[in-house]
Amino acid sequence: MEQLSRKHINILLIALVVGLGLLMLKFGAWWITNSNAILSDALESIINIVAGSFALYSVSVALLPSDKNHPNGHGKIEFISAGFEGALILSAGIFIIGKAIWDFFIIHEVGRLDIGLVVTAISGLINYILGYILVKRGKAVHSITVEASGHHLKSDAYSSVGLLVGLAIVWLTGNGVLDNIVAIIFGVIIVVTGIRLVRRSVGGIMDETDMELVEVMVAELENKRKENWIDVHNLRVIKYGADLHVDCHLTLPWYFDTRKSHDEVKEFEGAIKNITGNATELFIHVDPCIPESCALCSKKDCPVRQQHFQGKVEWTADNIMTNKKHHLKE
Repeated sequence: MEQLSRKHINILLIALVVGLGLLMLKFGAWWITNSNAILSDALESIINIVAGSFALYSVSVALLPSDKNHPNGHGKIEFISAGFEGALILSAGIFIIGKAIWDFFIIHEVGRLDIGLVVTAISGLINYILGYILVKRGKAVHSITVEASGHHLKSDAYSSVGLLVGLAIVWLTGNGVLDNIVAIIFGVIIVVTGIRLVRRSVGGIMDETDMELVEVMVAELENKRKENWIDVHNLRVIKYGADLHVDCHLTLPWYFDTRKSHDEVKEFEGAIKNITGNATELFIHVDPCIPESCALCSKKDCPVRQQHFQGKVEWTADNIMTNKKHHLKE
């Protein structure tokens, strides 16, 4: 996990250095063209630098080991970072929309738009490639900070596409009004991206359940299910940045000794860790089966069975997350 986090830091650092280079390139293009649209793009890049710096800091903090004051680690800072970045994306989108509306009334003379088009195309392509890599890696290791940074760079690339289209239209037609309309459309797209990131950040801070992850986990547990695993209930999945905390109740035959129960729990934990693919802390509470469990227990050699097996209860996100043992429906 530490090696993965180091890779996160390295790629975020690369994105930050590239962002600084693009920032200087965009301001150079604005100086040559005197284009307000290019100036808006350059100012948005300043937000990228600030957000990227905070993301780099938050991943560095999340890498710190658990301590007395933070027994579950420091991963929660990733949600704060993602919320901060989402707010900056939202601000950038609002600024772009406001600037486009302002430019309906204030017309500026521009020149050398051919240079502006080349610079915008290059910066947009670089930002999209970096953003795509960050989003893909962030999803793979459940790092919302890395994913948020990727979305930020991709949103910058989308705005560059809008800017590119607008500048091309202005260059070919001389009509600056169309440039503002395109800018507003892409500004709305960027605002929506920012709102979604803020929403995910708040959900993470409040330990909102990642239902997509739970569905995948439950499907895999159902697939790897053993006859000794009579039921699983009260499942909880909490994210601490890229780390996960999972706890649940596992019902086993009541006559299993401590060693046998421990072996079953370790095998169950292994099934979960094969799903998550990243650092996962597990607390598995063992429950003994009760007479009512016999009807849904498929264990063939049970020496104390009190009822015939009537049918298996398929594990779903709904019944695994419920805090009660499973029963056959009446």
